[in-house]
Amino acid sequence: MTAGHEWFLLIAGLCSILLLILLIARYKMNPFIVLFVVSLALALVAGMPAKDVVKAFEAGVGGVLGHIAIVIALGTMLGKMMAESGGAERIALTLIRVFGEKNVHWAMMAIGLIVGLPVFFEVGFVLLIPIAFNVAKRTNTSIVFVGIPMVAGLSVVHGLVPPHPAALLAVTAYNADIGRTILYALLVGVPTAIVAGPLFAKLISPRISVVASSIADQFVEKKREGELPGFGVTAATVLFPVVLMMIGSWADAFLKPGTLANTALHFLGSADISLLAAALASFVVLGKMLGFSRETILKFSEECLAPTASITLLIGAGGGFGRILQDSGISQTIVQFALQAHISVLVLAWLLAAVVRLATGSATVAMTTAAGIVAPIALQAGGVRPELLTLATGAGSLVFSHLNDGGFWLVKEYFGMSVPDTIKTWSISETIISLLALVLTLALSWVI
Repeated sequence: MTAGHEWFLLIAGLCSILLLILLIARYKMNPFIVLFVVSLALALVAGMPAKDVVKAFEAGVGGVLGHIAIVIALGTMLGKMMAESGGAERIALTLIRVFGEKNVHWAMMAIGLIVGLPVFFEVGFVLLIPIAFNVAKRTNTSIVFVGIPMVAGLSVVHGLVPPHPAALLAVTAYNADIGRTILYALLVGVPTAIVAGPLFAKLISPRISVVASSIADQFVEKKREGELPGFGVTAATVLFPVVLMMIGSWADAFLKPGTLANTALHFLGSADISLLAAALASFVVLGKMLGFSRETILKFSEECLAPTASITLLIGAGGGFGRILQDSGISQTIVQFALQAHISVLVLAWLLAAVVRLATGSATVAMTTAAGIVAPIALQAGGVRPELLTLATGAGSLVFSHLNDGGFWLVKEYFGMSVPDTIKTWSISETIISLLALVLTLALSWVI
């Protein structure tokens, strides 16, 4: 590949992203159609064979939706049961009483950090979004004010803190000590979440207008307090899948790999099975035991899925766009440019993860790709703690979520924001996390 062609691919990729933003934000065109058409056009302009273009887009859509569609469906059913039973309202009221109305954004950040530990971002999001909607409704505040701290907490642990699956991949690649990695990740992650979550949300939320959607409406049910289920049973229902996933992630530490018990724990701890178990439990604990009939529970579980159809399609289309960026050679070109820069290993790990994240939209792909490239370089260079390399890679994988990231569309649609406002809030919060975590990691490297 010639240097001229590499530059052509980079410019084509940048222009495609700008075109997406222009058509969706300025000309109000259907986002799914725009993502589809721009992806096809980019593939052809980049020189992909026409017979491979549609297959690549379909593969990208299918690769994302194979997991996300199940997570959204089961998480929405669980959220609907929490709303109809009053469980989400009970948790919201408890948080408001404990933290006070002026400090609920701090509470949402803390919940995001805790719940996000064993689960992927999307799973944590669908678990917590009913609580966020109810907190916002009860305190008469914007969903941005309580939601951004929540997603900041989820995002920080996704990229930085083991035993989260994404962070564990980097720990393994760098042969880092997991105990020290957790300690350093907390030193870096907690202040990062504070700045990118509650502090940033307080600054940006008055400047953002949101549109109440049917998605928010179905998660908010106003009941008298005496009719609400107990806090303990509701919290246990929400945390049930979290506990299952945490047990699954630690199965190898307690049981010999390959044994029946080990396999069973990994099976139960998978995101899909954990959420399925939680949804079924909610039908009983927050449904049947509170007097709802089977017909009513069936109606709840069916009617809650309709508003999520457009979200699911948009997330899939974002995955298709990301796959086109990869198969056209644009993602690889970005990585090559980053590799040619002569910089420190820590910054190189951050930079590689950042460019892969920007090109593919996936934080997990960014972490695994960058760690695979940097690990042999770090081994040869020496002098860098592998635990800090893990943090630098994780920080890079969180930079500027945009239109090829499923999380971008998840936040946009649930929060009821426009594309520009999603960039001003979610994308900027992610970038604050990425940059501040890198700065704090570099500071740690100077003192330890």
